[in-house]
Amino acid sequence: MLDDILARISGLDPKARAELEKTALEATRGMRFIPNPGPQFDALQCDADELFFGGAAGGGKSLLLCGVAVDHHEKSIIFRREYPQIKGLVDEVAGLIGTREGYNAQDKFWRLPTGNTLEFGSVPHEDDKERYQGRAHDFVGFDEITHFTESQYRFLIGWTRSATGKKCRVIAAGNPPFSAEGQWVIKYWAPWLDPTYPKPAKDGELRWFAVVDGKDIEVDGPGPHTINGERYLAKSRSFIKATLKDNPALARTGYAATLEGMQEPFRTMMLTGRFDLGLQDADYQVIPTDWIIQAQARWKPDGFRGLMMTAMALDIGAGRDETVAASRFGGWYAPLEAVTGESARDPAHAGALVLKHRKDNCPVVVDVGGGFGGASMLLFKENGIAYRAFNGAGASTAKTRDGRLSFVNKRAEAWWKFREELDPNQQGGSGIALPPDPQLRADLAAPTWELTTRGIKIESKDDIKARIGRSPDRGDACVMALSEGDAAVRKAILGRQSGKLQATANMGRPAMRRR
Repeated sequence: MLDDILARISGLDPKARAELEKTALEATRGMRFIPNPGPQFDALQCDADELFFGGAAGGGKSLLLCGVAVDHHEKSIIFRREYPQIKGLVDEVAGLIGTREGYNAQDKFWRLPTGNTLEFGSVPHEDDKERYQGRAHDFVGFDEITHFTESQYRFLIGWTRSATGKKCRVIAAGNPPFSAEGQWVIKYWAPWLDPTYPKPAKDGELRWFAVVDGKDIEVDGPGPHTINGERYLAKSRSFIKATLKDNPALARTGYAATLEGMQEPFRTMMLTGRFDLGLQDADYQVIPTDWIIQAQARWKPDGFRGLMMTAMALDIGAGRDETVAASRFGGWYAPLEAVTGESARDPAHAGALVLKHRKDNCPVVVDVGGGFGGASMLLFKENGIAYRAFNGAGASTAKTRDGRLSFVNKRAEAWWKFREELDPNQQGGSGIALPPDPQLRADLAAPTWELTTRGIKIESKDDIKARIGRSPDRGDACVMALSEGDAAVRKAILGRQSGKLQATANMGRPAMRRR
């Protein structure tokens, strides 16, 4: 594109070329950052409140962040997950303004020649985000957004405002995530990145989202919108993809050869910005990501046809966590139902979630590990709903499928059983079909394990939450629906045979294999 523009300029007669150069100089007077034609220019002009820019490596992401801060905003902050990673940003700014004068390396604070200020921030630990509470900036940038947790991002952009009425904006720059921790960006910018999203968006298109009870709801325009009797305003989001070919200066350095030398699938991800390829599994990850992807690929919207609902599982939210209900018909899982906000901690809302979606008198597995499930079980008991308590800290007497290893507790047993059922290499293959939910994929890929003298131990929920910034509630619900769901079905069938319970769902295992 740039070569084509230069060729056209070279073909102009001297008078026309001089006039064009004069116009360009006037238009860019005082600007230290001149964006490349194409995605970088489009990103600079984008009106979105929150823009995700990048995808492929080498598209000029870091330079865009620094250029926007230097030329277009009064009070800016650019975040990297850890401080040592900030050096590259400092070099970019120094290159733009031609000096390091005004930069305080100790405070990571830059008073720019224009009088504007630029701060560099880091949040290596989840709670480090609170150090920036109340500190307003009219521009907030994130370099390598997939290194941050969703809760860090949402918290830090909460202070994007201007005392002078300056147009505020957030730009998140990054490549496709290599690990489960960064998968949240696919859900956050789903219209552009999630191939299953029902209303796909084009690059640069604005979409508007209101946050209702902690959940993003796409709406038509900024609002105000009345939802469930409440008034909400919406913020706009967009995504613009950039690749190495859109950054001619870097492309000429031979950087493409470096990317070509990477192993697959990272080579394709970094060259093309593909968000739908495999992730790099963590050491001792409980469930390989590829197994989860295969299970989601097996899912069909009508996969429950001809099957009864085998079991439901209810993971009760604590704090800001979701309350999630997972339902399965044999090996086919229905799309997960989730509530957030105050409703997530209200037993009546949790009970209503079950009553609304439960079918075939199936039993309900309730997580009682955090002490939040008792009220829901009481509600089920009063309404004659078969239920089974799941306490992950309880003792386990089970063994792995090969009979060689035991488990530290019930939680380890349940997760390992789910792993075994997802194994595509078992006889007959896996019969599990999971809905194409990006957050579910990330949840199931999050836990790691270790072998102790007592057996297999799964990473604690609190440790996972500290690492990825949220609780893996969707994964936990699916795991409980399989592990304790079968046990609950057996109990219900025995109760039915003794005349104590109504007929309930089939055991599900043969149905799994049938699928």
